Order: sequence, then structure tokens, then C-alpha cells
Amino acid sequence: MTMIKTVKSALREEIANVIKTLSVEDKNNQSLRVFEKIIKLPQYQTSKRVSVYLSTEDEIDTLPIIKHMFNAEKEVFVPRYRGKVCEMVKLHSMEDYDQLPLTKWNIKQPSFKDVRDNALETGGLDLVLLPGVGFTNDGKRLGHGMGYYDKFLHNCFSKQEKKPFLVGIAFNEQIRTEIPMTEEDVPLDIVITEK
Repeated sequence: MTMIKTVKSALREEIANVIKTLSVEDKNNQSLRVFEKIIKLPQYQTSKRVSVYLSTEDEIDTLPIIKHMFNAEKEVFVPRYRGKVCEMVKLHSMEDYDQLPLTKWNIKQPSFKDVRDNALETGGLDLVLLPGVGFTNDGKRLGHGMGYYDKFLHNCFSKQEKKPFLVGIAFNEQIRTEIPMTEEDVPLDIVITEK
């Protein structure tokens, strides 16, 4: 287990350094191509309740996806982190998004003062769009090391009869041939990059 942690930690650093070298233009172009692929996915088109992360500058930009979901009248759920727990809560509109406060990590997140529908308590999710540091083409995911998404997904699987479709979205530079996995790590159904 310690060996896997060490390998994952080194891999996170290596990929983070590569992403720092990408230009804003390159990130924007890759984000646009990923957006175009996502909205063509049959699983996206048929989904009603979708969870999506609120991106940082080092991730595929999810804002166009969020706008598209509202235009397509999907129910949108975004992460809210407290301690070691991540929950997916409802985002009501683009105006709602614009007013979200920033966390200490400079990520927009719904306030804990806001009473919002929790996805797992109000009907579950059809599709989950996941961030990550690294991915393999066959669905292995390297997160940021806190285990938020893996814990959330295990909780989700225990509460829903039908498993949501899991989509990792990434820059080309985040794809690796191998990522070590533990029993807690949840494999994804598909990983989408520009390529």
C-alpha cells in the first residue's frame, strides 16, 4: 500500500508539472473538443440528472458543459466538500453558478448555509463527469489523493439501483499507460480527451 501511495504521489507531481506548461490557448482548444465529444455521448443525451465538477484553470473547462446542461433542461449537481466528505448538491441556474462563493482553494462551491437538494437523497444520478490528475484509456483514474470521489461513488452505488455512467474528462497530457489502483479506487466507464 505504501508503495502504491509513493507511485501515485510521484505521478501526481509529474502530471501537474506537464499541465503547467500548457498554454491557455491549448487548454481552451482541448476543452472545446472535449465538450463537443461529451454532448454527442448517447449516455449524456439520455441523462436527466448529471453531476459535474467546477473546474480550475488546470482542468478541462466545465463551464460550457454546465451551460449546455441547463439549456438541455438537465438537473445539474455539483460537489460540495466538508471535512472528508463530498456530496453532490443541486445547481439551479447559471445565475446561481455566478453567485457561488469561492473556497480557500479558489474553487466555486455552494455554501453550507444554502439548503440544496442532495443528489443521493432525491433520486440519484444518471451520469457523473469526473476530474482527476491522471487517467488511463481503459478507465483508471488518479485523483488528488483525498479520496473524495471514490468515497462518494461507493456511497452512490450503495444507494442507487442503477449505477451512474462514469466519465473522466482530461487533457491529452493527463493520459498514462498505467496507474496503480487499490480496492477503494473506482474504475470509470470512459475517459474523454481531445484525441
